[in-house]
Amino acid sequence: MQNDDIVIFENNEELLQDLKSSLTDAGYTVCAASPNGNEAIELIKRNNPAVAVVDLVLVGLDGFGVLDYIRENNPDCLTIAIGGFVDDKIVDRAIEHGAVYYLAKPVNSQTLLDRIRELTKNRSVNYKTTTDIRDKRKAGSIDEKISNIFITIGIPPHIKGFSYLREGIKLAVEDPSIINKVTKELYPKIGAKFETSASKVERAIRHAIEVAWNRGRTDAISSIFGARVYIGSERPTNSEFIALVADKLILESL
Repeated sequence: MQNDDIVIFENNEELLQDLKSSLTDAGYTVCAASPNGNEAIELIKRNNPAVAVVDLVLVGLDGFGVLDYIRENNPDCLTIAIGGFVDDKIVDRAIEHGAVYYLAKPVNSQTLLDRIRELTKNRSVNYKTTTDIRDKRKAGSIDEKISNIFITIGIPPHIKGFSYLREGIKLAVEDPSIINKVTKELYPKIGAKFETSASKVERAIRHAIEVAWNRGRTDAISSIFGARVYIGSERPTNSEFIALVADKLILESL
């Protein structure tokens, strides 16, 4: 029988318990959890987990030290690093220390579950040495970056426009020229993925942007984009907003 035991090392007690509950409810066995990096080493020795979720900031030994220990002493354990940073240098460093994925806080429990399911399902893949590990990390990282931006400026994750917008921005990052073809290409592509019509995609995205601007978080919007854009009721169009976020992500990756 394959071992699907999971350990969680997170210094925020509330988040630690939330993640533990989510994984337990999904049918996984969380065999150990701690906010302390030194204790994490002992728990890894004792439990030999299949997956470790490791916060980079821990009490005592930091998350990088825990990642190093796992990489050197328990190479079959797959690791997911989490942290409050969206800096590519930090993400790259976590990958270099052995993490398969990096998830930026606030961590979405469903995203974490999806990543763990992928790891436990595809345990025959050598994640530690495959050449596409950085592409896998970037796919997860861009989702987290976009979600982080949305949450900061006030787009709630439960509305349909949240997912549609995120997909549209990812498409625009991959192919910036698509922003000039939102009606003919962008909306239909999003609609095809989510099995809905292009017109419904357009309306849901417009609603999501309206919700954010109606909340009036101009300081948050300014801090995200580095300029005082679309103050007050002067909200951007769908294509302007998608282009704005896509450009930010492209520039950050240069």
